[in-house]
Amino acid sequence: MPKLTMVEALNLALGQSMEADDRVCVMGEDVGVNGGVFRVTRGLIDRFGPERVIDTPLAECGIIGTAVGMAVYGLKPVAEIQFSGFTMQAFDQIEQNMARFRNRSRDRYPISMVMRAPYGGGIRAVEHHSESREAYWAHTPGLKVVIPSGPRNARALLAASIADPDPVIFYEPKAVYRAFREDVRDEPEVMEIGKAEVVRSGKDLTLIGYGAMMRPVLDAADDLVEEHGIDVEVIDLLSIKPMDTETLVGSVAKTGRCVIVHEGPRMCGIAAEIIARLNEHAFEYLLAPIKRVTGFDIHFPYFQVERHYLPDSDSIVVAVKETMEWT
Repeated sequence: MPKLTMVEALNLALGQSMEADDRVCVMGEDVGVNGGVFRVTRGLIDRFGPERVIDTPLAECGIIGTAVGMAVYGLKPVAEIQFSGFTMQAFDQIEQNMARFRNRSRDRYPISMVMRAPYGGGIRAVEHHSESREAYWAHTPGLKVVIPSGPRNARALLAASIADPDPVIFYEPKAVYRAFREDVRDEPEVMEIGKAEVVRSGKDLTLIGYGAMMRPVLDAADDLVEEHGIDVEVIDLLSIKPMDTETLVGSVAKTGRCVIVHEGPRMCGIAAEIIARLNEHAFEYLLAPIKRVTGFDIHFPYFQVERHYLPDSDSIVVAVKETMEWT
């Protein structure tokens, strides 16, 4: 079982999906000859040729619109947008066609396609290269939104997204691309979309995160138990939409307290939706108000100060301690 980075694991998922189903194709700016801006698609054009690994013009709206048309005709395109900030150039095609075509055609034309994009901060990038806009797509009917946190679940969730009959927004935390390695099986592996994972059991408080935030979340969890004697249960959301309400409610019913972490802006963010669901389904179990540790309601700052914007383990520890002390 090799140890792979997330980039290598995603490449494995794409290659295996293309081998298993000749309808699967990859398209986007520089995905072919150059192997993608982060080299996720490296070597695929040599294996599958330019008809299935398609270098496109720099035209995000055209990439997604073309992929929608390909999906209508029965192909399974995986469209890469180089940075999630540039999905705004494709917003019309995503919202008007990618998300709606199945409903518009009364299920005659399911749109089985994936839009991949690196998202989030942490790599000292320039403007439009560090956004976390997953809440836009979670709010859009007709789309599924998946965000892995490590190499193994990235590989399994991308394979599941490609096989899914519905359009999937697949956001890849670029800060994790080469941050660490994990054991990833050689044989194909698929995870169910819509299922969160309890990555650490605990009894005092539920700590929820996803994507790149799982690293500071887990660091905070270690610090809390070792330095403060607080036994937190950690949940990796993995799927923003559909959201695994059952797992979230079950955990909070056990612990009675909850802190939610994401790097996107706070206003109408994913944490707000989780809080609403917990208030609806677990209110009688809550022993304290639910806290959020999030990005700020500002444009993502330039790289000199991005560390002050992103949640870190220290800010998570403070939020957990405040929640534990509430009476």
